[in-house]
Amino acid sequence: MKILVLGSGAREHALAVKFAASKRVDEVIVSPGNGGIAQEFVCVELINFEAIADFVRSNGIAMVFVGPEDPLSKGIVDYLQAQEIIAIGPSKLAAQIESSKAFAKDLMKKYQVPTAGYEVFSDYSSAKKYIKEGKYPLVFKADGLAAGKGVVIVNSLAEAEEELIEFMLDNKFGAAGAKLVIEEFLVGWETSIFAFSDGENFVSTIFSMDHKQLEAGDKGPNTGGMGAIAPIIQAEKYKTQIENEIFTPVLKGMKEAGFPFTGVLYCGLMITAEGPKVIEFNCRFGDPETQVILPLLKTDLVEICEAIHEKKVDELELKWKEEFAINIVCAAAGYPGKYEKGKVIEVGDISEDSKVYYAGVKKTQGKLLTNGGRVLGITSLSYDREDLIRKSYSLVDKIFFEGKVIRRDIGLRPQQ
Repeated sequence: MKILVLGSGAREHALAVKFAASKRVDEVIVSPGNGGIAQEFVCVELINFEAIADFVRSNGIAMVFVGPEDPLSKGIVDYLQAQEIIAIGPSKLAAQIESSKAFAKDLMKKYQVPTAGYEVFSDYSSAKKYIKEGKYPLVFKADGLAAGKGVVIVNSLAEAEEELIEFMLDNKFGAAGAKLVIEEFLVGWETSIFAFSDGENFVSTIFSMDHKQLEAGDKGPNTGGMGAIAPIIQAEKYKTQIENEIFTPVLKGMKEAGFPFTGVLYCGLMITAEGPKVIEFNCRFGDPETQVILPLLKTDLVEICEAIHEKKVDELELKWKEEFAINIVCAAAGYPGKYEKGKVIEVGDISEDSKVYYAGVKKTQGKLLTNGGRVLGITSLSYDREDLIRKSYSLVDKIFFEGKVIRRDIGLRPQQ
C-alpha cells in the first residue's frame, strides 16, 4: 500500500520512517515535507484540501496520516472522510482539545479530570484585575494554536502586567492570544503519554519527557521542544491512574458531546504531590516526543492506524523495545524568536543505529540549508541510559551549521 503523511517537520520524517518499516507499505509520500526528508522519501507540495484529495485518488494512496495540528484544527480529516478517503486523525470539533485551551480546561472541569486551577479571559481589563489578586507564579496560555510557544510563566505582578500587554494588546501570538487562560503554577515533574483512540476505546503508550525551555536547567523561553527521552520508568506506576482518571473521562466526555476523538491524543502531565495532573492535551503526535516513541515501538504503525479506522483499538497490544531513546534538537540561533535562514548544514558520519530527522531545512543546488527554527534532531537508542546520553552528544557534535543551538542536558533532568 501507499501512505501519504501530511506535514513538514521532524515528526513527519519519523512517521514516514516508521510507516516505511512496515512490510505492508510499498511507498511513503510526504506533503509538503522538506529538503532533508526528500533525500529519503518523495515529497510533494499540495496547496489545499482539494489538491490532497485529488492526489490521493490519482496516486492510489491507501491511507492519509495527518501530522500537525493546524490542518486537523481546520477540518482536514472531516474533508477527506467525506470524500471516502481513509484519514487518521480527529475531526475539527474533536481537535478543539488542542486548538482551544479554554475548551480543554472546561472539559476537564466538567468531568473532574485533575488539572491546574484556571480562569479564562477575553478582555484585558478583567485579566488585569485578576492578576493583581493572583498568587505567583502564574501560567499564561494563549487559548489558540501557537506552535508550542504560547505558554509563559510569570513570577511577579510586574512580569504578569508586561506579558498581559503583549498577549492581549500587542497580539504577541496573534489570534491565538485573543483569549487568555491563566492557570495556577503546578509543582512537580513533567512527563507525557499518548493514547491511540478509535472514539470508543483507547490504548496508551510508554511515557516520554520533553525539554521545552531553550536553555539547560529548564531556563529561557519556551520552545516547540529541544529534545526528549523515553521511556520514563518512574512514571509507569501512575499509568493505570492516568488511564482511569484522565483518558477515560475525557474520551467519554468527547463522545457524549457528539465528537468522539479518533487518532492520537497527547497528554502532557505534571506529577505533583497530589498525583498526576494534566498540563495540556494535543490532538496529534508531539514533536520531539514522536522521535523517541516511534523508534521504540515494535508494533506495526499500519496495524495501529487500521485499528483506529476500523474501531478495533481494544484488540491492540502494543509492543516495545527494551531500550532507551534520546532525541536532541539542533536549532537556529535566535529561536524561538527571530532567526536566520540559509546556513549550510553538514552532517558527519552518523552511526547506523542512530537517525537524523529533518525539520526546518531546504535543499538548494545540492546543499542542505537551514530554513526554520528547529532545524533537525538526532535520535539514538541504547540499553544503557548514561551511555546513550554520552553517545548522543558525540553524534550531535558531528552536525555543523552556523549558529547551531542545542541543550546540553537532554536526558539529564533528575528522574523522579
